[in-house]
Amino acid sequence: MTKVWRKTAILAVLLMATSGALVACSTSGGGGTSTSSSDVVKIGLLLPESKTTRYESFDRPLFESKMKSLGNYEIVYANADQDAAKQLQQAESALTEGVAVLVLDPVDAAAAASIVSSAKAQNVPVISYDRLVTSTDLSYYISFDNEQVGVLQGTAIVDKMKKDGTTAGMIMINGSPTDGNAALFKKGAHSVIDPSGIPILAEYDTPDWSPDKAQEWAAGQITQFGSKIEGVYAANDGTAGGAIAALKAAGTTPWPPVTGQDAELAAIQAIVAGDQYMTVYKAIKAEAEKAAEVAHILATGGTINGETTVSGTPSTLLTPVVVTVDNIMDTVVKDGFYTVDQICTPAYADACTAAGIQ
Repeated sequence: MTKVWRKTAILAVLLMATSGALVACSTSGGGGTSTSSSDVVKIGLLLPESKTTRYESFDRPLFESKMKSLGNYEIVYANADQDAAKQLQQAESALTEGVAVLVLDPVDAAAAASIVSSAKAQNVPVISYDRLVTSTDLSYYISFDNEQVGVLQGTAIVDKMKKDGTTAGMIMINGSPTDGNAALFKKGAHSVIDPSGIPILAEYDTPDWSPDKAQEWAAGQITQFGSKIEGVYAANDGTAGGAIAALKAAGTTPWPPVTGQDAELAAIQAIVAGDQYMTVYKAIKAEAEKAAEVAHILATGGTINGETTVSGTPSTLLTPVVVTVDNIMDTVVKDGFYTVDQICTPAYADACTAAGIQ
């Protein structure tokens, strides 16, 4: 009995030791993976298009950098290439991946409401970024005072045309009809242009903000109105570039003032060269970083109040700034948006010197 008992006891000890070792291995391996996985929080970032250079060059990297500085975040990113149906699929994919917060810049403000509804059903808060989604279920909205953008553009072109005594008429190249912000730019611009007495010869809502479509339409208006076009309101720098291309192809003289928005590098260089009169500079760094801060608060279960409300949604509306050749150094260069070297490439060196950009 003693020998049997000893064998049984030894076997029990061995089994317990083996079992303990197996449990320890399982806990260490699984627990380590689980801990790492639970520490990583996924945040969705859905941007609308890439024709406007700001989204890939500034919004995305600035948002990702700030987000990762705030915690162990993984950014689930997608660009819809101006396709609302594609953006819906991207949103569904991000929600399936388990994002804690969705930062959404909509292609189509109305269509994107279904994305917000789907997110709400899964208890995922949505931050409407730059463009306002037509929904009452948003958790936050971060953008600029977009009607004021239009006011700034309209004021700039009206003042310039009156100063130069060139008030025969202008054409208006507005933004995409599916972009809620474009309607606000247009409204703000009209609030200044309509009472100015300067005739609007023709007006166009540019599908998808396409520079090519803006150029094609502008070329047709130049053929029709010729020298009567003494000003070009363009809602952003991409459409402004299309208009400038059409004006150059037609050999237009005298050259009319052309507005813009977004302070794209090509637009700043066009301003230095005298091809574009102004742009609206929006501090995208502040916008992207604020969105990241709000996403962090929401992802960690916090609540946040906006500086204001828009359509009942807590909101932050940043201040847009007019940039002309006279204040490039005090705006985009001072803020580190661009360096002098980036602006003043050899093709623009003489113009930069003449403008005091150095």
